Amino acid sequence: MAGTCSILLLEDEPIILMDLEFAAEDMGCDAVPASNCAGALERLATLGGVDVAVLDVSLAGGETCLPVAEELGRLGIPYVLHSGDLDRHDERIRELDADLIAKPASAETVIAAAISRCERCNGGGDKAS
Repeated sequence: MAGTCSILLLEDEPIILMDLEFAAEDMGCDAVPASNCAGALERLATLGGVDVAVLDVSLAGGETCLPVAEELGRLGIPYVLHSGDLDRHDERIRELDADLIAKPASAETVIAAAISRCERCNGGGDKAS
Protein backbone atom coordinates (compact mmCIF):
# COMPACT_ATOMS: atom_id res chain seq x y z
CA MET A 1 0.00 0.00 0.00
CA ALA A 2 1.42 3.41 -0.93
CA GLY A 3 1.03 5.77 2.03
CA THR A 4 -1.87 5.47 4.42
CA CYS A 5 -5.30 4.69 3.05
CA SER A 6 -8.17 6.49 4.79
CA ILE A 7 -11.44 4.57 5.02
CA LEU A 8 -14.79 6.11 5.92
CA LEU A 9 -16.79 3.58 7.95
CA LEU A 10 -20.53 4.28 8.09
CA GLU A 11 -22.10 1.79 10.50
CA ASP A 12 -24.77 2.29 13.16
CA GLU A 13 -24.01 -0.85 15.20
CA PRO A 14 -21.24 0.12 17.68
CA ILE A 15 -19.65 -3.34 17.92
CA ILE A 16 -19.53 -3.79 14.14
CA LEU A 17 -18.12 -0.26 13.74
CA MET A 18 -15.43 -0.95 16.34
CA ASP A 19 -14.54 -4.25 14.67
CA LEU A 20 -14.22 -2.51 11.28
CA GLU A 21 -12.07 0.23 12.83
CA PHE A 22 -9.69 -2.30 14.37
CA ALA A 23 -9.47 -4.27 11.12
CA ALA A 24 -8.72 -1.10 9.13
CA GLU A 25 -6.02 -0.06 11.57
CA ASP A 26 -4.54 -3.59 11.58
CA MET A 27 -4.29 -3.31 7.78
CA GLY A 28 -2.40 0.00 8.07
CA CYS A 29 -5.33 2.27 7.24
CA ASP A 30 -6.76 5.35 8.94
CA ALA A 31 -10.32 4.60 10.06
CA VAL A 32 -12.82 7.46 9.82
CA PRO A 33 -15.90 6.25 11.75
CA ALA A 34 -19.45 7.59 11.56
CA SER A 35 -22.71 6.16 12.87
CA ASN A 36 -25.14 8.18 10.73
CA CYS A 37 -25.26 10.07 7.44
CA ALA A 38 -24.90 13.51 9.01
CA GLY A 39 -21.72 12.40 10.78
CA ALA A 40 -20.32 10.79 7.64
CA LEU A 41 -21.05 13.84 5.48
CA GLU A 42 -19.51 16.11 8.12
CA ARG A 43 -16.35 13.99 8.20
CA LEU A 44 -16.14 14.09 4.40
CA ALA A 45 -16.44 17.89 4.42
CA THR A 46 -13.99 18.32 7.30
CA LEU A 47 -11.36 15.94 5.98
CA GLY A 48 -11.67 17.00 2.35
CA GLY A 49 -12.39 13.42 1.38
CA VAL A 50 -11.22 9.90 2.08
CA ASP A 51 -9.78 7.22 -0.18
CA VAL A 52 -12.58 4.66 0.07
CA ALA A 53 -15.65 3.89 2.18
CA VAL A 54 -17.64 1.06 3.71
CA LEU A 55 -21.35 1.89 3.96
CA ASP A 56 -23.97 0.05 5.99
CA VAL A 57 -27.09 0.30 3.81
CA SER A 58 -29.79 0.40 6.51
CA LEU A 59 -29.13 2.73 9.44
CA ALA A 60 -31.04 3.58 12.61
CA GLY A 61 -34.30 5.50 12.33
CA GLY A 62 -35.07 4.27 8.82
CA GLU A 63 -32.13 6.17 7.35
CA THR A 64 -30.16 4.66 4.45
CA CYS A 65 -26.63 5.34 3.28
CA LEU A 66 -27.92 6.93 0.04
CA PRO A 67 -26.94 10.57 0.79
CA VAL A 68 -23.40 9.48 1.64
CA ALA A 69 -23.17 7.17 -1.39
CA GLU A 70 -24.30 10.02 -3.65
CA GLU A 71 -21.70 12.39 -2.16
CA LEU A 72 -18.96 9.78 -2.53
CA GLY A 73 -20.01 9.29 -6.15
CA ARG A 74 -19.91 13.04 -6.74
CA LEU A 75 -16.39 13.13 -5.26
CA GLY A 76 -15.25 10.08 -7.25
CA ILE A 77 -14.52 8.07 -4.10
CA PRO A 78 -15.11 4.31 -4.36
CA TYR A 79 -17.12 2.44 -1.74
CA VAL A 80 -18.57 -0.94 -0.84
CA LEU A 81 -21.95 -1.66 0.71
CA HIS A 82 -22.07 -3.80 3.86
CA SER A 83 -25.58 -4.96 4.65
CA GLY A 84 -27.80 -7.63 6.06
CA ASP A 85 -30.63 -6.24 3.89
CA LEU A 86 -29.83 -8.24 0.78
CA ASP A 87 -33.10 -7.36 -0.91
CA ARG A 88 -32.15 -3.68 -1.06
CA HIS A 89 -35.82 -2.72 -1.50
CA ASP A 90 -35.14 0.96 -2.10
CA GLU A 91 -34.79 1.26 -5.88
CA ARG A 92 -32.25 4.06 -5.58
CA ILE A 93 -30.05 1.83 -3.39
CA ARG A 94 -30.26 -0.93 -6.01
CA GLU A 95 -28.90 1.45 -8.63
CA LEU A 96 -25.69 2.17 -6.70
CA ASP A 97 -22.59 0.93 -8.50
CA ALA A 98 -20.92 -0.83 -5.60
CA ASP A 99 -20.04 -4.29 -4.43
CA LEU A 100 -22.37 -5.67 -1.75
CA ILE A 101 -20.83 -7.61 1.11
CA ALA A 102 -23.46 -9.55 3.02
CA LYS A 103 -23.55 -9.45 6.80
CA PRO A 104 -22.27 -11.28 8.64
CA ALA A 105 -18.80 -11.02 7.14
CA SER A 106 -15.50 -10.72 8.94
CA ALA A 107 -14.26 -7.17 9.36
CA GLU A 108 -11.04 -8.18 7.60
CA THR A 109 -13.01 -9.34 4.56
CA VAL A 110 -14.98 -6.08 4.45
CA ILE A 111 -11.89 -3.87 4.77
CA ALA A 112 -9.96 -5.92 2.19
CA ALA A 113 -12.87 -5.53 -0.24
CA ALA A 114 -12.87 -1.76 0.30
CA ILE A 115 -9.12 -1.51 -0.19
CA SER A 116 -9.39 -3.51 -3.40
CA ARG A 117 -11.76 -0.84 -4.83
CA CYS A 118 -9.28 1.95 -4.13
CA GLU A 119 -6.62 2.61 -6.75
CA ARG A 120 -4.54 4.79 -4.43
CA CYS A 121 -4.70 2.24 -1.61
CA ASN A 122 -3.31 -0.33 -4.03
CA GLY A 123 -0.33 1.81 -4.99
CA GLY A 124 -1.77 3.83 -7.87
CA GLY A 125 -2.25 7.60 -7.95
CA ASP A 126 -2.68 10.33 -5.38
CA LYS A 127 -5.28 10.67 -2.66
CA ALA A 128 -8.69 11.80 -3.94
CA SER A 129 -9.69 15.26 -2.75
